[in-house]
Amino acid sequence: MAIFGSKEKEGSTTGVLDTLGVKPVGPHNDVQEGLMADNADNLQRHLDNRQIQLIAIGGAVGTALFVSIGTGLYNGGPGSLFLAFTTQCIFLAMVNNCLAEMSTAYPVSGGFIRLAGKWVDDALGFMVGWNFFFYEALLIPFEISAFTLVLSFWSDKVTEPGPVAGICAGIIVVYGTLNILAVKAYGEAEFWLSGGKVILIFSLFFFTFITMVGGNPQHDAYGFRYWNDPGSFMEHLNTGSLGRFEGYLGSLWSACFAVVGPEYISMVAAEAKRPRIYIKNAFKTVYIRFGLFFMGGALAVGIVCSARDPALVAIATGEKSDSSASASPYVIGMTNMGIKIFPSIVNALLLTSIFSAGNTYFYCAIRTLYSLALEGRARASLPTLLARVSSIVITWFANLVTAGGLINYITICITYICFHRACKAQNFDRRQLSYYGWLQPWCGWIGMVWMILVTILYGYPAYKPWNVETFWSDYTMQIIIKKTKFVKAHEADLVWERPLIDAYEASFLDPPVGFWREMLQLVGLGRIKGGNDKRRQSNAAPSAVSTGVEA
Repeated sequence: MAIFGSKEKEGSTTGVLDTLGVKPVGPHNDVQEGLMADNADNLQRHLDNRQIQLIAIGGAVGTALFVSIGTGLYNGGPGSLFLAFTTQCIFLAMVNNCLAEMSTAYPVSGGFIRLAGKWVDDALGFMVGWNFFFYEALLIPFEISAFTLVLSFWSDKVTEPGPVAGICAGIIVVYGTLNILAVKAYGEAEFWLSGGKVILIFSLFFFTFITMVGGNPQHDAYGFRYWNDPGSFMEHLNTGSLGRFEGYLGSLWSACFAVVGPEYISMVAAEAKRPRIYIKNAFKTVYIRFGLFFMGGALAVGIVCSARDPALVAIATGEKSDSSASASPYVIGMTNMGIKIFPSIVNALLLTSIFSAGNTYFYCAIRTLYSLALEGRARASLPTLLARVSSIVITWFANLVTAGGLINYITICITYICFHRACKAQNFDRRQLSYYGWLQPWCGWIGMVWMILVTILYGYPAYKPWNVETFWSDYTMQIIIKKTKFVKAHEADLVWERPLIDAYEASFLDPPVGFWREMLQLVGLGRIKGGNDKRRQSNAAPSAVSTGVEA
């Protein structure tokens, strides 16, 4: 029995809707008027292609890539930092390969959280749901704290209790407003804010290249000088080969905190206007972002700033408070070169990056709580989040969420392995899916083993010497779950909400608009007569759509 239809084609208007009786309608009709339902859980699919692509490119790029990366540079040196970011990008690309196939076929609310509960174990879905919620919730005050730190670059008065409280309250109110409104408000805000991130990243890349070849006030063509002096691979905790290996691990922790992204695309999949096309394209851009932004960022940082720069050492060792934006290795490099204006420009763009990251975390936290409520795993309530400016608090947040993020990736790999087994047990050809993951299930297995290994080794500095605070912050998020009944491969529900999503996709009359054409439409060029939202209308009751179709 064929569970799924053939591979989705752009602009398809045939298939399941032909059996339901449909007719064209405008873009503003709702379910009561007979329009095909967007979702089975009342979320609306209003995110355009350009919004999703910018969220995929820059939605998860935050403070870690510009400020916290300095700790990784100090621990391991430029060579270890670049190697660590490259390694983490490669293995996380395997996780992305797993999640892309599942989320494109099943763009449901809650993303990978509900997939884990559906195909692996209900207890696993419960655990990863709350783990991801706390993971996102802890990142919000981290970014708010970082926002106030960057503001202190221009005035130390913002670090006083009064201004800090006002700034934190104002940011939370703005986050709440953007997420209370329709999802299109969040998508539009992220589109512009993520655009600021892209500008910032490329500005730093150009700055690195121009200054390294002599385009700086000192006319010093320093090139890769800092890779030779003090060296590419620094010793950390110990000396010799062991110390250099521990330096690599120290850089790897920074990479684990900075290199993220696939999970956020999975979370917005339920609100994408054309999920089978837009979400697939978004997952594909993740590979480019890993190679260009994260690996390129690690390379650039090691070029512009020495791993043993006195300012960086003082901040990394705690001798100097990192209570200002000067903690960024880029800003340290600019200061050393005598560049006066560019640091202010970078910090202004950094504010948009930090605000955007916090907005994404707020969105994901709310959607996670909503998905937990759908499965009866949470009450209908919203969390209260507090933020406090403190370098110690920021370090704790970073340690906590890094461990929690690794748990999420392990869960994604486990879920995919079970999904792959279910497809084999039920004789389903995965090549029919919109996104067919390559080298599977080996990517799932390799990605899972790597993430488990990193999670186990993550807290080793707590033992050298023993530190209760470090141990607590490194291992608190590793939650032990109570084993319940695992879903058997031949019993896994591979139909689920897919018929409804197939019907929704087939209801569009116009072909999807590409990213660059949509960008032209944004400025009034290349508009399509009739728009891109025209859909068919069902003559059947809405409930008939969600009952599925015969295989």
